[in-house]
Amino acid sequence: MPTCQNCHQKWTWKQTLKRATITFAGGMTCPYCKEKQYMSTASRKKAGIYYAVFPILIIIPLNVFFDLSIGTAVILAIILIVIMLGINPFMVELSNEEEPLF
Repeated sequence: MPTCQNCHQKWTWKQTLKRATITFAGGMTCPYCKEKQYMSTASRKKAGIYYAVFPILIIIPLNVFFDLSIGTAVILAIILIVIMLGINPFMVELSNEEEPLF
């Protein structure tokens, strides 16, 4: 779970999920000290790879090997999205200032 870089309080899974999914690009307000926090560059890169590559590595091979219908592939994609959103708070790292992506 992420820790606020200002007050050093550890956020809960629910707090992180709520803030990270709603305000991914912008800053997130710490629930304890109300200071603005940003996702670190490393965290944003990991999340980008995680959201772009991981579903492709799962859905395409399953579709090729098991010849899934469109409906099954969509249901599988929805299940993967829910799982990924549940895991996302564990990957968030915070920074006091917005860092450039590259």
